[in-house]
Amino acid sequence: MGSIPSEVLSAYGFDLKGLEQQSFGSGLINHTWKLKSSKGDFILQTINQNVFPFPEMIDQNVEAVGDFLSLNYPSYFFVHPIKTSDSKSMFYFDHKYYRLFPYVIGSHAKTVVENASEAFEAAKQFGIFTKLLSEFETNKLQNTLPDFHNLALRYHQFEEALISGDAYRIADSRQIIQQLIDNRGIVKTYQSILTNPDFKMRVTHHDTKISNVLFDENNKGICVIDLDTLMPGFFISDVGDMMRTYLCPVSEEEKDFDKINIRSEIYRAIVRGYADAMGDELSATEIQYFFYAAQFMIYMQALRFLTDHLNSDRYYGAKYEGQNFVRAANQMKLLEKLLENESVLK
Repeated sequence: MGSIPSEVLSAYGFDLKGLEQQSFGSGLINHTWKLKSSKGDFILQTINQNVFPFPEMIDQNVEAVGDFLSLNYPSYFFVHPIKTSDSKSMFYFDHKYYRLFPYVIGSHAKTVVENASEAFEAAKQFGIFTKLLSEFETNKLQNTLPDFHNLALRYHQFEEALISGDAYRIADSRQIIQQLIDNRGIVKTYQSILTNPDFKMRVTHHDTKISNVLFDENNKGICVIDLDTLMPGFFISDVGDMMRTYLCPVSEEEKDFDKINIRSEIYRAIVRGYADAMGDELSATEIQYFFYAAQFMIYMQALRFLTDHLNSDRYYGAKYEGQNFVRAANQMKLLEKLLENESVLK
């Protein structure tokens, strides 16, 4: 990751003498450091412009939402970025954007959901966040990743890959390609949601993995973090991403598919935590779509992984031959397990 340029540290007013810096967290997108100084502990981060080409949009979203919460819900714990000496919330140096946050004393993040209590607390925090922002005008938010969760577009990209992708990989992926086609009803349901007045466009986090929640010493949720993907969206994006990343005890990288299963107690904890926090903010129709949210996100990720495999790994890349094929097959197995448990979960 390398050391932090002194120009960046100086911009935030740090005394370089006695300053300690170390790599922090397990994120794959942005570089993150923890700083220990005479002024306290801080988190410094770069923004990956290969993923987020317009960091200013992220900055605008965080500032707008932070200002709204400070004005209307001052007791809500929101981690505001710290400004530079010349009052900027990001610092640009050597073709990189940097931002600084206070380190939340007594907090910790998790990388894996180990039990229902953790899932409940995380879902509750994402629900609280969206509920508090229910009166925020979503048209004030910048789309930092346009069409990020547009399932219709993802299916179209999959169809294009079937035409223009690597011929050998297409031939070798016939079985999973057919599985994806057989489940395209999930896309039709998504298209019906787009025109359903019972679904509200909300301030949506869009990246609700467990590592984006801070917990206290008692494993109670404090707040949500990492608002890079904060955009207008439907609740199925946040709930679906929790379902996709919390329900299974192993990750999308697991090659032993016998380890893939659905933890029903985690499913119930997500529904309970999010629904309790949202209260009457969810419509009666939306409440009926919790199970669909899981289908939506798992299926979309399988589509994206296989599409990239057919396109020779040009988006996600691959650490070994066929990695995105394994990921896609992993997610289709997870979808299969989800559907097997539909009557129990619903």
